[in-house]
Amino acid sequence: MTDLRVWQRLRRQGKWVFDLVFQEKVKVQFMKALPFWIASLVVGMIAVCYTILFGYAERLMHYVYRTNGWLAFIIAPVALILAWWVVRRFAPAARGSGIPQVMAAIEMSSHRNEEKVGRLLNGKVIVTKIVSSMLMVTSGAAVGREGPTIQIASSVFRLTNRYIPTDWPKLSKQSFILTGAAAGLAAAFNTPLGGMVFAMEELARIHVRFFRTALFSAVIIAGLTAQGLLGPYLYLGYPKIAPISFTVFMGVVVTAILAGFAGSAMSQGILIALKKRATINTPLKNLVFLVLTGWFIVVVAQYFSPSILGSGKDLMQTVLFTDNKAVSWDTMLWRIAGPILSFITGGAGGVFAPSLAAGAGMGAWMSGLFEVAGANANILILCGMVGFLTGVTRTPFTSAILVLEMTDRHSVIFHLMLAAMLAYLASMMIGKHSFYDELKKGYLWHQPKDRTQETHRGNDLSTK
Repeated sequence: MTDLRVWQRLRRQGKWVFDLVFQEKVKVQFMKALPFWIASLVVGMIAVCYTILFGYAERLMHYVYRTNGWLAFIIAPVALILAWWVVRRFAPAARGSGIPQVMAAIEMSSHRNEEKVGRLLNGKVIVTKIVSSMLMVTSGAAVGREGPTIQIASSVFRLTNRYIPTDWPKLSKQSFILTGAAAGLAAAFNTPLGGMVFAMEELARIHVRFFRTALFSAVIIAGLTAQGLLGPYLYLGYPKIAPISFTVFMGVVVTAILAGFAGSAMSQGILIALKKRATINTPLKNLVFLVLTGWFIVVVAQYFSPSILGSGKDLMQTVLFTDNKAVSWDTMLWRIAGPILSFITGGAGGVFAPSLAAGAGMGAWMSGLFEVAGANANILILCGMVGFLTGVTRTPFTSAILVLEMTDRHSVIFHLMLAAMLAYLASMMIGKHSFYDELKKGYLWHQPKDRTQETHRGNDLSTK
């Protein structure tokens, strides 16, 4: 009987210890997750506000170009100058897309280089990114808000991590930044799977299993916050898709290869132009360059093709959701030239949406060559979008998943994946490294320490 009492007492004590340990583990996991959840809510709300403001700026730009063309000759250069000055004055690391900065920050955070990470992701960058990119699109520059949203979101997550109490259980700074980037992309495009795949395919340098719960929950919360405020929208909508014929399949193959090649060529064009831009290293030369660039955009839009303007979302919606699939060859050229000109001005703005627009234009043009129309043409347009974005980012899975989630066209998932794979192989013919990898190098090794270094060689951090 004594042995039975001892056994029962041990069981009670063991259960008490188990319950205590289990409760402690739940508490620790909750405390680890709470900062991610708070940051995700903030990111979702900022992304929604940014989306609305960016949309107003783009609509204002189109209104000016349609109704008061002469006024664009004043607004375009002034807006470009202000966009460049805001970045140069308040946050030099806010220029351009923002994705190379996030990649550099993730890499440097593993070496505990907090000072340099702080220059890339901070509160000034958030405000400067929004203001500068809105000025850029107001001028007519071909920029998007998706890359900037990623840097903004990573900045929010980094700031949240900084203000966690010292006695609070934490995950690594690297995982916070990476999770923020995924949440930012998910909120910008309303594509949760795309956000997670992008984080793992393009950004991750550590095993995701160490923070997969935080990553999943952050993407879900940021996306749900954006949906709660904007509604359950798709970035593009539901384009009609027809059964695949052999002719269309051959069109997919050719479109994907050409789009991947063109996307990589555009990336190389931007890198070459940035090196040339670095030689414009005085304030007067900068002003002259920005004025001439603004006037060039206005002249092209007024007298040649308005397709050079803005993010290009209107072009995507036109070719996908109307019967007007006809796209001329010069439209594709201007959709490629626009991001090159815009990116080297020194303002903030991404190339995600412009790349998708260029790919849509190429797909529509190819549909004319293969003499397919309607729902069949939409397949080539979607594959062109996937192929061009893959050529720029070298992330085939991300590109296919993003376009799939934007349009909810699961019936062509294998064609999108095929297009991504072919585009990736074609892009390797021009360069082995992605556009963002090339730009990342400048932010890794040449971050400015004072105003003199910031303005050195035309304030071009990404061409060193």
